[in-house]
Amino acid sequence: MSDLRELEARIDALAAVPAGDAMPDDAAGAVEELLSSLERGSVRAARRDGDTWHAVPWVKRGILLAFRTGEIVPLAGPGAPGPREDGDGGWAFLDKHTLPVRTFRPEDRVRVVPGGSSIRRGAYIAPGVVCMPPMFVNVGAWVGAGTMIDSHALVGSCAQIGERVHLSAAAQVGGVLEPVNAAPVVIEDEVVVGGNAGVYEGTIVRRRAVLGAGVILTRGTPLFDLVHETVHRAAGGPLVVPEGAVVVAGARAARSEWASGQGLSLYTPVIVKYRDEKTDLATVLEEWLR
Repeated sequence: MSDLRELEARIDALAAVPAGDAMPDDAAGAVEELLSSLERGSVRAARRDGDTWHAVPWVKRGILLAFRTGEIVPLAGPGAPGPREDGDGGWAFLDKHTLPVRTFRPEDRVRVVPGGSSIRRGAYIAPGVVCMPPMFVNVGAWVGAGTMIDSHALVGSCAQIGERVHLSAAAQVGGVLEPVNAAPVVIEDEVVVGGNAGVYEGTIVRRRAVLGAGVILTRGTPLFDLVHETVHRAAGGPLVVPEGAVVVAGARAARSEWASGQGLSLYTPVIVKYRDEKTDLATVLEEWLR
């Protein structure tokens, strides 16, 4: 714990260096230590206090330092096929040298299936995670054990994904680095996120919830609960999807007389039920694939 407090103090001091000024010599070491700690899971970009999730500002400051101290260079991980240099001396992949693509060993027990996936430096990937191509996990993200990230899915910067989650094809979990006190999106354990669904702006999806295909959740999205006849809103905090809720994409009539005359309606997510044995049967994860 004392080591983490020391690292926090170093990061905060480095982040206070005015823009344009030369960074101290220990900046690279502090960034390296933070990114390695994030990958080990000993540091996280968000913490849970009871039922409330909070950003960890100093960690996000450290991630921003990785961008600030990095230089743009050609990048490729060990054993990777690229980057390729073309006849004009151009490169296929260019990024900050502090944030290359992560690599794994068999003992990590992470499956990254061939086909164009990338997991950026500083992301925690637990044993048993399966990554189907092409998918992307950004810096500062946390992905829990046994989770499947399907094709074209995105786990944004600092997003927190629990254990045994299924992010279906083209699911988008938004990320956030600035402002540093902004809480990231949180998907808790055993959640199923349907294809083309999007979860953004610090939304919290409680454990065992199911988001149907095409569901979009943001801070400004009202969530209508047909079971309890109530509306969940982000009142001074994030939108929270209740535990076990089954959410589908719905619509509600536009209110104005003109809109009504045109037959217009607005998208809205709707809780149609809460998870039961029938829902569990319909959302069984592909254990054999794991």
